[in-house]
Order: sequence, then structure tokens, then C-alpha cells
Amino acid sequence: MLDWKKRSGSAGTERVDEKPMGKAPRGSRGYWGGLLFSRAVGAVVGIYLVVTVVLGIWWSSEPPLFPVQQQAQAAAQSEGKQMVLGYTTVETLKTVASTLLDKPGGYISNDRSPPGLWMDNMPSWEYGVLVQVRDLSRALRKDFARSQSQSAEDGDLARAEPLFNFDNKSWVLPSSESQYRDGIAALSRYQARLSDPNQKGALFYTRADNLNNWLGDVGTRLGSLSQRLSASVGRVKLNSTLKTEAQSTVTVKPGEVPQVDEEIVETPWMQIDNVFYEARGQAWALSHLLRAIEVDFADVLAKKNATVSVRQIIRELEASQEPIWSPMILNGSPFGIFANHSLVMANYLSRANAAVIDLRQLLSQG
Repeated sequence: MLDWKKRSGSAGTERVDEKPMGKAPRGSRGYWGGLLFSRAVGAVVGIYLVVTVVLGIWWSSEPPLFPVQQQAQAAAQSEGKQMVLGYTTVETLKTVASTLLDKPGGYISNDRSPPGLWMDNMPSWEYGVLVQVRDLSRALRKDFARSQSQSAEDGDLARAEPLFNFDNKSWVLPSSESQYRDGIAALSRYQARLSDPNQKGALFYTRADNLNNWLGDVGTRLGSLSQRLSASVGRVKLNSTLKTEAQSTVTVKPGEVPQVDEEIVETPWMQIDNVFYEARGQAWALSHLLRAIEVDFADVLAKKNATVSVRQIIRELEASQEPIWSPMILNGSPFGIFANHSLVMANYLSRANAAVIDLRQLLSQG
């Protein structure tokens, strides 16, 4: 700023330049106020980051295995219901689905704020569990609750299946959680009618063919997961796609080895842990559902000498749920010095899939 002042004893006036206005000196009140404000903002941001990191670690912990039969009996006693065939299976399906919503952090796949926004392992685990929930809810509607292909489907099960197949990443209008809770409520209504001796509309058939149909879906899921897990290190795969009409007309000369195309299949590096946790989620859910099946289909399994096969599948699946002591999913070479967690998981699921194939053969025999 410029100021015109009259000096005493001088004949005129002269222009005196004052100090320009700018940053306050270090000793002024404004300087210390701004410094304290910036430090306060930094402290708040730091505390927020620490809290979100701690919450992220807590929310990443996987739910433990729960006793299926005791859970079903406790639920029946608390609600005054009667234990009937199918009650344990439906109750276990409800508990598995409820775990997605009630575990630490709740349902994370559709979060739009930290720490859920940053997490990818737990959403993959949730999707794996959801796949098995969808498969069994479809089997309930299509097979277990119908006496034959021409029978009418149960109304509550018909409402539950599409609710579980709702978009798993929908945030609002409606949210995924609200749809899944409505699906659980529909299962509860079916379960209440099933355990009520005065209600004749709700049915549950424990037949070998019904169980075999669902096990076909189980085998397909396990086989696909095994292939995806094995692709963590990259592998050469024969191209099994159908040839075009022009290629199919090519004749092979006698004694000549036909040429087969090969392709390298490898999981992207950023997707290895996602595939691993999806497989771990499916194995967690499937181990509980098979324990429930073992209870409700006990007579059928005993007649087919298949009880041991079911328990072998459960043992392989539960072995895949051992704690992970590494801070990250390692992807070492198959015979290298570092572990490859994907190949270990693929080993358990492959053995479980082999047991599923044997079980289906037992069930299909007369």
C-alpha cells in the first residue's frame, strides 16, 4: 500500500512506501493459528486412515465354521418348530445367507466408502458363498420341493430364488442386502409351513435323483474352480473349441498325427487372490450345505452306501479352510521355494470333485 505523509520540517510532501501485506510473521497470532489448523486437519486424516485400516483388517476375517445340526435344533426350539425332513437344509441355507449380511462389516461387495471400497478379497469370498446359495435355492425350487417334473412349484421358493440372484453390487434402489433379506424371509415362510403338520402345501422330497441333480451343479462348480486356480502359474491347454466347417472337412492321412491347437491359460496377476478367495468362499458354504444334506438325506445315503463319500467331500472342503498365515496370497512356482496357495486350494477342490463324481455314481445305481 502507498501512503502520502507530510514530514515535519520539510517543505513538501514525499511518498513513503509501507511494507506490502503478505504472510504474517512467525511471531504473529495468524501464523500460529494457521499452523495449528493444518496440524489438526492432518491429525484427523491420519486417525481416519488408521481407523479404516484397522476396520479393513477386522472385516477381512472370514467367519468360522458353525455346527449345522446343533444350529438347526436350536433354531427349531427357539421358534417352537418341529424338526422334519428338509428343516436342517433350509435352516443351514438361511444361516449361510445371513452370514453374508451379519458378519463383521456386514455385506461389503456394494460398499461405496472406505474401507469396504478398498477391499477385494472379502467381496470375492462373499461372491463365492453367494454362488452356492443361488445353486441350492434353485435346487430347492426345481427338485427338492417337487415330486415330479409336472408338479407345481412352491410359491415361497419361487420368490426366494430370483431374490438371491439379484445383482450382488447394487447399492440402492434396491440394495443387494434388502433383496437377500427378502429371500431369507421367503425361505423362513417355506420352512414354517414345512414344519407345521397342519400345512400340506410345503413339501421336501429326499430322493436320490433330486440329490444327484444338485450334486451335478456342485461338481461343475468345483471343476471350474480347480481349473481357474491351476491357471495361477500358467499352463498349456489343448484348444477344445469346436472347429469351423472348413476345418472339419480337412482329412487326416493314414499314419499322420492330427494337429491340435494349444493355448496358454494364465490368471492375471491382479486376479489371483480374487479367484482364491472366491474358491474359499464356495468351499466354506458348500461344506455346511453338505453337512445339512447328510442329515436330511441320511436314509438315502445309507441305502446307497454313500455316507462315507459325503463325509469325504466335507473333509476335503473343511481342510481348505485352514488359517492362512501369510499376509498375502503367494504365487510361487509349482516346485519352487515359495508357496503357491492357489495350487494348494486346487488340490483340495479337485479331490472333493472326484469324490462328488463317485457319489453321483453311487446314487445313480439301483
